Amino acid sequence: MIPSDTSPAAERMLIDAYRRMPPERKLRQVTQLTQAVQQMALTRMRATYGRRPAREERLRLASLWLPGDTMRRLFDWDPDTRGR
Repeated sequence: MIPSDTSPAAERMLIDAYRRMPPERKLRQVTQLTQAVQQMALTRMRATYGRRPAREERLRLASLWLPGDTMRRLFDWDPDTRGR
């Protein structure tokens, strides 16, 4: 079990709220969370590699979610040698 700092009562309330939430709002929240994660990854990449051309930044982001063989085959980008 994953440790949590949320009380069981608060967790139940949160789960109930998610169950009542309309699908479009759930999708909007997932989209916003995904964008936030991508922005954090981009910030880390820029701290490591500096500002790079937009295409390179997009490839580095994609390489965090796609397997290396897919990146090499589809984009001619080897994350093992060029970085993620």
